Amino acid sequence: MTKAEQLANIMLRVNGLFNAVCRAYGNIRAEIARDILHLPAAQIKRSRAAAQLEKLIDQRIYFGRDIRKHEALPELDAIAEKLAARIRQLKRDVPNQPVFVSPFHYVSQYANIYIVERLVALLDLKSLSVVSGVPRNQYGDDHKLIPGIKVLYTYGDANRNGLGVRVARALKRDGVVVLFSDVPPFTMHRYPMETAEVRMFGRSARIHNGVFRMGESFNALLLPFYLRFERGHFEAHIFDHIPLAAPDAPQRLANYIESALTDNYQQWTPGGHPAMYSFAPNR
Repeated sequence: MTKAEQLANIMLRVNGLFNAVCRAYGNIRAEIARDILHLPAAQIKRSRAAAQLEKLIDQRIYFGRDIRKHEALPELDAIAEKLAARIRQLKRDVPNQPVFVSPFHYVSQYANIYIVERLVALLDLKSLSVVSGVPRNQYGDDHKLIPGIKVLYTYGDANRNGLGVRVARALKRDGVVVLFSDVPPFTMHRYPMETAEVRMFGRSARIHNGVFRMGESFNALLLPFYLRFERGHFEAHIFDHIPLAAPDAPQRLANYIESALTDNYQQWTPGGHPAMYSFAPNR
């Protein structure tokens, strides 16, 4: 267990003494890991303090880069270089098909955005558009820290109905857009949901359909990956790309989501909702 995880566990225990919601959230995460995902005891234990660990890593990256004026993080730089190489290869192999780069929700939103920011320079782009449902400016001015990122905001956005148009423009302009395709449908509960039926963990499940609807229109490719933070170091698992117009695209993405959850649920940031992928009303 890293020092960051040790501190996260201390934060959980201290906050749990005074905050029933914090205590319950940790318990629910552990119960899902045990009863639904059937994970080993070590993963179950580590999953309790995921929210606290995410906050610590977010703050370290945000304030570290703010104070040290855009400090470099070599391990995340290396991950960005691997992704950029895969994107360039796809552009050579199928030059007419745009790419959705898809970080899954693991470890830290700022770690993922750091990688996206590095992709801007590595792919020689002026900017890169990100479809995000995470509240902005949690610790300060995000745009000032990452000026090369254009956030196509969804959660609480009054212009959410125009999101598809903004994504289409970004794809035509840059050929690459970033979208978090593992978002559980329950997180979009304020709006009508479009979902696709799949199988996950041996039972029926539903994943959000937005990336397939947009991807099919542009004959786009999906390149998913997720982060790990182990022994004080960042690692990444990059999956094979998925042609989004393919009939089996939703199930292939569901298989990737299931694989990531099995491997690293303890660092999955949306964890803790009882529904996960098991419930979503039809549009």
